[in-house]
Amino acid sequence: MKIGITGATGQLGSLVIEHLKSKTASENIVALVRNQEKAAGLGVESRSFDYNDAETLKQSLSGIDYLLLISSSEVGQRARQHKNVIEAAKEAGVKWIVYTSLLHADTSSLSLAGEHLETEALLKDAGIPVTILRNGWYTENYLGSVDSALKAGAFIGSAGEGKISSAARNDFAEAAAVVISDPKHQGKVYELAGDESYTLSDLAKEISKQAGKEIPYNNLEEAQYAEILESVGLPAEFAQAIAGWDVSASKGDLFDNSKTLSELIQRPTTPMRESVAQTLN
Repeated sequence: MKIGITGATGQLGSLVIEHLKSKTASENIVALVRNQEKAAGLGVESRSFDYNDAETLKQSLSGIDYLLLISSSEVGQRARQHKNVIEAAKEAGVKWIVYTSLLHADTSSLSLAGEHLETEALLKDAGIPVTILRNGWYTENYLGSVDSALKAGAFIGSAGEGKISSAARNDFAEAAAVVISDPKHQGKVYELAGDESYTLSDLAKEISKQAGKEIPYNNLEEAQYAEILESVGLPAEFAQAIAGWDVSASKGDLFDNSKTLSELIQRPTTPMRESVAQTLN
C-alpha cells in the first residue's frame, strides 16, 4: 500500500511524513515534491511533483494507492493546480484522495474559501473516494508576528473580539496521518480546529505574561492594518488578504467548538500558551 504526500517538504507535509512513519513502514510512503534535493532528509522515497506540470503528474502518481493532497501554497492558482492533480490521480488509478481544505469552507467569508470549495467540487465529481480535512487556523499564523509585536510594543490586527479556534500545525499534521492511514475515514468531511478558542486580545495578554512586557492588542480598521503590513514590506495584495482574513475572524469564521481534531488525534490539541512559549524560547 503506497501513500503519496504532496507538498512533502513543506511545513505541514514534512510533519505528516514523520507522523506516518509511526503508522506504516517508511517504504510505503512517497514524498511528492517539486525539489527532490530538499526531500533527501525525509527518509522516504521521493518523486518529482509539480502541480503545474500536468504531463508528469500521472507518471509520478503511478502505483500510489492513497493520496494526501495538501493544498497548494499559491493562492489564486490553487483550483487549476488541484485540478491537474485530481485528473492525474484518476488516470493513475489512485484509490482514495484526502484533501486539506478550509474550516467551514462552505460558509466561510475568508477569501481563501472559494478555491477550496472549487477543489472540493472537483473531488466530488472525480469518481474516487474522498475525505475532506477542513483545517482551521494554525496558531503559528499569528505567532509569526510576536517578534514585531515585542519590538513595536503592541500586537495589531483587525479581528476584533472574534474567537479563534486555532491549533498547532503539528496537530493538523498528526490528524492527516491518522486519516490517510485508515480507510475507515473515506467519505468523511472533518471540520478541524483547536480545543480552545481565544481572541487576539487574549493572545496579546498571554504574550505579555510570558514575555514580562505589556503588549496590548490594538484593533485596527481593515484598510489601516493592510497599510501597516504593506509599509513593513509585504506585497500590497498579500497585506490586504491578511487584513481581510482578520475581518473574517471577527465574524466567527475561525471558530469551531466540535473538538473533532482532538478526537482524531486522541489527545488535546496544543494550547495556545504552549505555542507562545515555544515561540519565545
